[in-house]
Amino acid sequence: MRDELAHFLRTRRSRVRPEDVGLVSYGARRVPGLRREELARLAGVSPIYYTRLEQGQSTNASESVIEAIARALVLSEDERAYLHEIARPRPVAKSRTTTVEAGVERLITAMGDVPALVLGRRTEVLAWNELGHLLFAGHYDRDARPNLTRMLFLDPHTRELYRRWDEEAARAVASLRVIAGKHPDDPAMAALVGELTMKSPEFAACWAGHPVQVCTSGSKYLHHPVVGDVDLDFEALHLPGTDGHRIITYTAAPGSSTEAALRLIRS
Repeated sequence: MRDELAHFLRTRRSRVRPEDVGLVSYGARRVPGLRREELARLAGVSPIYYTRLEQGQSTNASESVIEAIARALVLSEDERAYLHEIARPRPVAKSRTTTVEAGVERLITAMGDVPALVLGRRTEVLAWNELGHLLFAGHYDRDARPNLTRMLFLDPHTRELYRRWDEEAARAVASLRVIAGKHPDDPAMAALVGELTMKSPEFAACWAGHPVQVCTSGSKYLHHPVVGDVDLDFEALHLPGTDGHRIITYTAAPGSSTEAALRLIRS
């Protein structure tokens, strides 16, 4: 977790220009962004203390200090919450279940006109209804349980599915970063990140930038091999008492061509 904090602070410090925060820049800079002493001054802490924090040598920063650093770094709300999470990690409550409840499976099956999936915290598919399977992974067996992030970066059919693949990839990595920050000792997550870093230069480059974004809703722009372009809105519904499970539903605007396309896919 200390390495996670150190890397995050360095990447965020590098993107803040002195003129953006009212500072006058003197002399040539070897690296972009603020110097450590400049950020420390903006946050109201000593340069020595901030340096120790960025080097992962201090793990007892107060909430007020973390908040001051967040303001100095001009963090987004998601980044601010993430900084508090990794700077002052709290014990993660042990989940009560690691499998999909029968009632949850029945629920998504009953959503016959709505593509729906149940994902684990590492974006692995735990269950999907017929339309969800046909929409996102018709080239997989229905009983398969692939990982959506692995598919996105390593499966050529999935890459072709997304009309805005770059946006989708950036969002997937930013979301995975948030989850990894909450579970720093998860060996399966480390294995997934390691595999993708080794096999996908695009994933490796994006991961190195340390993007952070909580993705609970949004839009997806697909080009399905059977029906062509479809535009969908998605919502993530987190299931309490589970190991980070969430139901993802995808809906089309009423009367739209996408709504008609979903009916065609199902037929």
